[in-house]
Parts: sequence; C-alpha cells; structure tokens
Amino acid sequence: MKKLSEFTQNESASGILLIVVTIFALILSNSALAPLYEKFLHLPVAVKIGSWGLDKSLYHWVNDGLMAIFFLLVGLEVKRELMEGHLSSFGQVILPGIAAIGGMVVPAAIYLLFNHGNPTALNGWAIPTATDIAFALGVLSLLGSGVPSSLKTFLMALAIIDDLGAIVIIALFYTSNLCKLSLIIAGVSLATLVLFNLFGVVRKRLYFAVGAILWVSVLKSGVHATLAGVALAFTIPLKAESESGETISPLKEIEHSLHSWVAFAILPLFAFVNAGVSLKGISISQMAHPVPLGIILGLFLGKQLGVFGFSYAAIRSKLATLPEEANWRQFYGVSVLTGIGFTMSLFITSLAFEDDRLFHYTDKLGILLGSLLAGVVGYLVLKLFSGTVPQSRQQEAIEGEE
Repeated sequence: MKKLSEFTQNESASGILLIVVTIFALILSNSALAPLYEKFLHLPVAVKIGSWGLDKSLYHWVNDGLMAIFFLLVGLEVKRELMEGHLSSFGQVILPGIAAIGGMVVPAAIYLLFNHGNPTALNGWAIPTATDIAFALGVLSLLGSGVPSSLKTFLMALAIIDDLGAIVIIALFYTSNLCKLSLIIAGVSLATLVLFNLFGVVRKRLYFAVGAILWVSVLKSGVHATLAGVALAFTIPLKAESESGETISPLKEIEHSLHSWVAFAILPLFAFVNAGVSLKGISISQMAHPVPLGIILGLFLGKQLGVFGFSYAAIRSKLATLPEEANWRQFYGVSVLTGIGFTMSLFITSLAFEDDRLFHYTDKLGILLGSLLAGVVGYLVLKLFSGTVPQSRQQEAIEGEE
C-alpha cells in the first residue's frame, strides 16, 4: 500500500499545480488572449471508426473522457480503502463518514435555502457539497509537522467518502434521456468485467478493452460517462494469482500507474478548461444572486458547520473519537478546509448548468471564491493553533473544552 506521506506529498504538489493553472486560466480569459482561449476550449476533436464516431469539443472530451480516468482512480482508491485501508473497519470509517454526511447535507441545505424559488437554479444544489482533496492536502502541507498526521488521515478519508457521495449524486440526479440499447450494452460490458473478476482474470488490457466499450455505451446512454470509470474500478481485483502462481494486485498496479497522470496532467487540464472565468461585466450585485451566494456560503460556511457540527455530536455521544494528538481548534481548522470544493464542484456545475453563460459565469466564480475563503481561513486557523495543546486521548480533549 502506498504510504500516507507519499500520497500526501503527491496530492499536495498536485494542489499547488492546480492553483498555478487556475490563475493562468483566469489571466488568459481576462486578457487580450481570451478569444484564443475560447477557441482552444471549443477545438473540435473527432474519433471515427468507419461510419461510427464521436465528435466533441476539447472541453467535452476533457469533462466526459479524461475525467472518466479521474473517476477510475477515485474508484480504485475507494475500493482499496474499503477493503484494507482507512475505511476497512467501522471504527475507522465512523468519524469521517458522519463528517462527510454533514459536509454534504448542510451545504446543500444552505444552497436550497437561497434558491428554492428558482427551478433552474435548483439543479445546482450539489455544487457546494464536494471537497477537493488535492487542494485541501496542499494547504495542510504548508503547515508541515504542525498538523497531526491523524488529521491528514481524517481529511483523506472524508474526501474519499465525499467523492463516493458525489458519484452517487451524479448517478441519481444528473442523468437524462436514457437510451435502452446503450444501457443494455453497458450492462453486458459490466457483467463481463464482473466475470473477469470472479474467474481471476489478471490481464489489465482485457479490463481496459471492455472498459472502453463500457465508457462509450454509458456516454451514449444518457448516464454520465465518468461513472463508467467507477464501475470499471470496482471490478478490478485487489488481489489475484498470476499465471506463475505469484500473488499480485492489479488494482494497486493500475492505481500507482494512474496517480501521477491524473494529478499532474488530467486535473490541471480540467482546471485549465473550466476555471477560465471572464470577470468582464460581473458586478457585486450579480455575485449577490442566490446561485453564487448559495455556492459561496455553502462551501465556506456549510461545509465547516456540517463537518464540525456532525463530528462534534458523534464524539460527544461517544460514537467516535477525536483523531489522536489533535485538539478541537485544529479539528475545526481542518473542517474549514473541507470547503475547498474546486475540482468536483466545477465538475458538478458543468452537469447542473450545461450552458456556462446561464448565470454569467458567477456560479464558477462562486466556487473559486468559496474555495479561496475556505483555504485561507482554514490555513490561518491551523497556523494559529498548530502544535498547541497536544492531546493523545479524546477524553482529555473533551475535558479541556468543558
């Protein structure tokens, strides 16, 4: 298994790269090069085999194609963590699980409170429910050893559960115009992958070949194509026996191979094509519209209230314990950091509002501002209280707050 420190370093570096790419995209979209940037986004890319083909813009290839690889990696990480990692026992999953539920319910409620009277705006209720693990761990890395490793583990587990929740939300609420034939092909493909797993097939090329058919059929079915990546991930065996009799892990091999590509190529490209928000004509009054306001407050206030509030209730009721060597102030700082939505929030907004101009890009700007607020305030809170009042036992932490 990949060590937590190695995972954190990779995610942190990816988070820093995402910040740089986001700033670059914002500069381009608000400069004389804006037309060139827009032309790049809408560059037509076609793949054809005989009379069959897929013809989409570069923007859609990134969001529907490359992000399926991102979700494949997410699925692999979720499966590994559930089977032998930080989510493999009730004691390990209970606190981040409860925190993740709070971190999805409260932001969604805040958004709905602001937008309940607008049927179109209601589609965006899930936008502020996500946490970007790369950005959040990137901020934590700036604090070095001042933050207990148990809090980094908690944040990673919460973000993984958060991603799983986002997958379920996408599957249930962001599908349309289902095509029966494509669904049948997708079902047969998925059944084939399951049989591969049951019969101990270890050749990764076979999984990818059938996975490609699964992706195309899901893309054509009306269900979002990225879910094919998750479905493929859950069929890849964690442990298997090779032809030579050696025990191997196809899942870990694929996860290790994909991680750098996703962290340093796919996610930065996704950020580049999605974060280029034109600020021209955007006024304070437009940012006070219920959609961007609901997103900003959902991410900055909703996430911290949900994560910290639900966690506090779970710990007080003795359902869970505070992470080792951490105090409540540090835990609150990490709760604030969960409001960094960015990647997943941008992805969900592309599903909720397919036309970027619907709310004059204020939805995306709301994501950027809400994530920025959460990142800065979370960092300052953790910086202020990093290394203070170390407590190895949860009961000591509770007594210290009474």
